[in-house]
Amino acid sequence: MVKTIEAYKELFIFVAGTTPQIITETIYALSQKKPAIYPHEIFIITTLTGKKVIKKSLIDNGILKEMSFDLGIQKIPITEESFVIPKDRYNKEIDDIRNEQENELMGNLITSFIREKVDDPSTRLHCSIAGGRKTMSFYLGAALQLFGRPQDRLYHVLVTPEFESNPEFFYKPKKNRVIEGKGPDGRPITLNTDDAMIELAELPFIRLSRKISFKEKDFTDLVNEGQRTIDTAILQPELIINLSERYIQIGSNIIDMLPNLIVFYNIFLKQKLNHCIHPERNYCKECIDCFVTIKSGLTSREYVEEMAHDHSIVYKNSPMRTEEFIRKWKDGMSAELIRQNISKINKSINEHLDDETLKPLYRISCIKRYSESLYGIRVEKTKIKIG
Repeated sequence: MVKTIEAYKELFIFVAGTTPQIITETIYALSQKKPAIYPHEIFIITTLTGKKVIKKSLIDNGILKEMSFDLGIQKIPITEESFVIPKDRYNKEIDDIRNEQENELMGNLITSFIREKVDDPSTRLHCSIAGGRKTMSFYLGAALQLFGRPQDRLYHVLVTPEFESNPEFFYKPKKNRVIEGKGPDGRPITLNTDDAMIELAELPFIRLSRKISFKEKDFTDLVNEGQRTIDTAILQPELIINLSERYIQIGSNIIDMLPNLIVFYNIFLKQKLNHCIHPERNYCKECIDCFVTIKSGLTSREYVEEMAHDHSIVYKNSPMRTEEFIRKWKDGMSAELIRQNISKINKSINEHLDDETLKPLYRISCIKRYSESLYGIRVEKTKIKIG
């Protein structure tokens, strides 16, 4: 096998139906690039019917052997293992995509297959969406958006109209061949393969793999997961709190706040990060299970000790102030002071954030209950950075 300049193992991936020409046309087009790209492995995602047509046309009829000779390579690596076909609930390979369930099987297969192949950093994927049903092409392109790496490529092959889907044309051979075709009016015409043009259009796509940590498996669930992450990223700016530098930043907004209030606000942020009772959840959404009460929570010695630690960072040059803080509130902070601090913090956030939709997310929220009110911050835990 001829090696390309890059050290990558080149994987050619196709979605195909009953038109095997798109496979050979894409292989040919990549071989004409400078430097030429030849496949180390080929994978064809298709149906059982598609597999039969492709094997008969390309392998049994000797097209691949002829093409290997014309391209000057030892072999085009299409084997039995090259075919990737969805299986139904009875573990049988599907013949065709005829209903919603089979369409879903194909989407999940394409997604999981691409996800598996990108795990190897030594590979580069060359994916062609020129064949197969339109939904198959969509799934392949979408899977690359979800998991594609910087080196991976997506293509569509463009062929001179007279030669496109011609059952006698598979690639542009080294020596001219005369084949039969049809003109624009449908009448038979004679074609010379030297006149054929095969071009490869590289399609740009957004790569999300390094931006989102996907945990779902099914295609629909992956899309929903990605959408939630994007929505969160757009709607909720990052909240950064730096104790030693005494500042709070929400997006591009610096929140002007007294040092002792920064310490108090940080308690709610740490509560959300360190005391989440649903760590398996990626998103908080409307969950308030980390919210605490004043009497049974915020006034406790545990929270005072936690604040004392942060207090020593904020007032690192004035240790006496931290000692005074501990002495004053050693038995717990008063409920009145807690309410005053919450009010001051919320006022400061209201003054420094212009977007009205963001204010409720970053303020200290109060959920009124018959017994005791709950207090906490609604912003997503993934948006909080404590430094």
